[in-house]
Amino acid sequence: MEAVYLLLSIASAAVRSTFLSLILAVRSLFTPTIPPPPSSSSSVLLYEGHVHHVRRKPVHHSFNYPVRYALIDLDRSPQPAHLPADRARGVASTAGRVLLLTIPASVGYEQNPLSVYYCYDEEDSLKMCIAEVTNTPWGERVMFSFSPGSDLVAKPLHVSPFMDMLGNWNIHANAPGEDLFLAITVQHPEHGNYFSATLSAKRICSTSDSLKLAMYFWLMPHKVAVWIYLQAVKLWWKNVSFLGHPKYTNPMYRDKALARDRELHCSGHSGKDSDGTRDRDDRKRWCVWRDAEWPWS
Repeated sequence: MEAVYLLLSIASAAVRSTFLSLILAVRSLFTPTIPPPPSSSSSVLLYEGHVHHVRRKPVHHSFNYPVRYALIDLDRSPQPAHLPADRARGVASTAGRVLLLTIPASVGYEQNPLSVYYCYDEEDSLKMCIAEVTNTPWGERVMFSFSPGSDLVAKPLHVSPFMDMLGNWNIHANAPGEDLFLAITVQHPEHGNYFSATLSAKRICSTSDSLKLAMYFWLMPHKVAVWIYLQAVKLWWKNVSFLGHPKYTNPMYRDKALARDRELHCSGHSGKDSDGTRDRDDRKRWCVWRDAEWPWS
């Protein structure tokens, strides 16, 4: 039945995106060209780069695809589908600006495996990050805080039917500038560091123009979805075991993930802040989930 839902959702997204793409094309033809605003007044920075995945066990599998991201100043350009700036500051206990790294929705479709909030203090130093991870095709989401620079987080979400829930995520994230880099390594009790994913990108330009953003990210979420489904087919073809969603076999998997994460903190494996100091082991990590919507619920 889930396969039927998946095919119907793909068909619906294709029809809707085709229609909205035609509207976007007409809009671009009849909208006068406006010079881009100065960089200092722009609320969105545009990045272009590559995502690279490497799996080492039980089979070797790797791929690389081009991607475009936006770094959005949430105080100047709020995003309704994400945390508002004040909420992010409350979670991070900061008082400075909040930047969101994400792939904006395009022609009625959104696909964001990972978005990151960068939370700065009043001196404009990066103090805390918030990850927003969404799984495919279910559309479940988990948001959790982590220390910039490096942090170790117990895996809280079933992101792939070809991975179990036993691994920890070793996350590396630095303050974005001209270059942007993110890396996640999966540390598994049996397979070791058997999987890694990286995002490397360079800043291209800045803008506040909605039409330019729409054209820049046209079909970008769709391309990411195609890559996800294509790699899933390749892993299945390589006989990698398909694992059902843990909510059917282990309904308490979220509570167990939080318990494992507390153990990581208590054992001194929490990460380091951007200034190199050890994160407080007694601090409880902020972590919340959003359930899948119908028909996946």
